[in-house]
Amino acid sequence: MKYFVDKSSEWQALAKHYEEICSVHLRDLFKDTKRFDTFSIHDPNLSLLIDYSKNRITDKTMHLLIDLAQKAQIKERIADMFSGKKINVTENRAVLHTALRNMSTHEILVDGQNIILEIQKSFDRVHLLSEQIRNGKWKGSSGKAIQDIVHIGIGGSDLGPRIVYEALRFYHNGPRVHFVANIDGADIHEVVKSLKPETTLFIVASKSFTTAETLQNLITARAWLGKHDLKNHCIAITTNKAAAQKEGINEAHILPLWDFVGGRYSLWSAIGLSLACAFGFDRFCELLDGAHAADQHFLNTPYEKNIPIILAVLGIWYNNFFALETHAVIPYSNYLWLFPSYLQQLDMESNGKSVDMEGNSIQYQTGPIIWGAIGTNAQHSFFQLLHQGTKIVPLDFIGFKKPLVQIGEHHEKLMSNFFGQTKALAFGSEHENSYKRFEGNRPSTTFLFEQLTPRALGSLLALYEHKVFVQGLIWRINSFDQFGVELGKKIASDIFVEMSEKKIKNHDSSTQGLLKAYFNFS
Repeated sequence: MKYFVDKSSEWQALAKHYEEICSVHLRDLFKDTKRFDTFSIHDPNLSLLIDYSKNRITDKTMHLLIDLAQKAQIKERIADMFSGKKINVTENRAVLHTALRNMSTHEILVDGQNIILEIQKSFDRVHLLSEQIRNGKWKGSSGKAIQDIVHIGIGGSDLGPRIVYEALRFYHNGPRVHFVANIDGADIHEVVKSLKPETTLFIVASKSFTTAETLQNLITARAWLGKHDLKNHCIAITTNKAAAQKEGINEAHILPLWDFVGGRYSLWSAIGLSLACAFGFDRFCELLDGAHAADQHFLNTPYEKNIPIILAVLGIWYNNFFALETHAVIPYSNYLWLFPSYLQQLDMESNGKSVDMEGNSIQYQTGPIIWGAIGTNAQHSFFQLLHQGTKIVPLDFIGFKKPLVQIGEHHEKLMSNFFGQTKALAFGSEHENSYKRFEGNRPSTTFLFEQLTPRALGSLLALYEHKVFVQGLIWRINSFDQFGVELGKKIASDIFVEMSEKKIKNHDSSTQGLLKAYFNFS
C-alpha cells in the first residue's frame, strides 16, 4: 500500500488539530476530573498500568491519531509479521523474534520450513548446556567447574543480554557473568584480569561471525586462555557455523541463529544462554513468557487500548507535529540503569532512516533521539533542563509498586519522586520570582508495574519493540535493516590496512592530518 505520509488526509487533519491544541495547557485539560480514567490502560495479564493522561492530547487527538494508524493498516502488518511474511523487504527476510517466545505454537513456516521445530531444538540445548554449567558438570580442560562466564558480542548481541542480566541481577544464583563488547583492549583486559582461565567459559555471540570487534576479542580470549584451548572453554551462537568452527570452536558447542531474527532482537534466542546460566532456565522462560504476553496484547487488542500502538502514535504526535526531536526514558529502578542505552539501539537503529519503503527520500521527520538515565540520579543532572529549559522533551517514567529490596523507607521515597516529577512537569508552579517559576505543560507517560520480575521485564522490552515497529509502519520505513552502520566500518577496515602497513593513502585533509599526527609523520 502506497500513500504519501505527510500528504494524507489523516496527516493533514492532525496538522490542523495541532494548531487548535498546541497552546492548550495540561492544567486546563485536567479540569476534566475523569481524564485519568479516559487516558489510562490497566492490563492485569501484564501486571501493568499505563497512564498517558499527562500528554498534550484530547479525545479528538487520539481519535485522529488512531485514524492515522488505521490508514497505515497497522493490524494487517502486525498479522503479517507474526505469520512469517517477509516484511523486511530490503533484505527479503521474515521478522520472527516473536516466534522465539511463543511456546504454544507448533508451526510457523518460513520458505517451507517449520521454524518452530528448530527453535525448540535450540532451546533444548540452551536448557541442557545451562544446567551442565550451573551444576558443575561442564568441566574446563583442567577438569574444574566453570565459575565465570565472559559473554563476547556487540550491538544487540551484547546490549540485549547485558540489560537483562543487570535488570535481573537480584535473581542471580549461578556463575558470574561478565560482558565484553568494545574493541578497545581495555574492555577485555579489565574483565579477565581477575579471572582464572581454567574456570572461565567464553560465550561468543555473533550472527555473522564476521563482526570485527567480536572476532578481535575472541583472538584475545584465545591467547589469554593459553593451554586451555577453546574446545572446552567456548560456546558460539551464530548463523555461520563454518566460521565458528574455523576459529577452533567445537561443533557440538555451536548454537544456531536464523536470518529471521535481527541482532537487536536476538536476546530471546540462544544468545540468552548466559542469562539461563546466571538465573536458571526457568527464569529465562519467565522472561520469554512476559514478552509473549506483550505479543498477544499487541496482536489481539483493539487500537484504542493497544499499548504499543498508543505509545507509537503519541511519539508521532510529538515528533512530527510538535517538532520535538528527542524522547527521554527514566526508569525508577537502579536495576534498569542500562535500559535507556538498550532503547537507544532498539529505536535509533530501527527507525533512524531517511528513505521509505519504495527507496524515496523522506521529507518528514522519522526516529527521535532516545536518551535518559535512572531516577533519582537524573533529577540531579539534566532535570533542570526538563523543567525550566527552552526545549520540551516528552518522557517515559517506569516504576514498580513493590521493591525487590525493601530497606527502611527507600522505596517509598523513590516512588514519591516518581509521582512528584510527573506532576511537576505537567503542571509547573507559579512564582513571583521568575527564576523559581515552572511553566509546566511538559508531557510524560507513566508505566507502573507490580514488580520487576523476569516476566515483567520481558513484557516491558517487547512493548517497546512493538512501539518502534508501529512507528516505522506509519513513517513507511523498514525498521528491520541497519545499513547505516556499514559505511563507517568499511572505511575503518581500509584505514586499518593502511595503518598496519604504515602507508597512508590520500584522504581528505582532516583525515590525512589526523593519521599523520597519529604516526608523527612530517
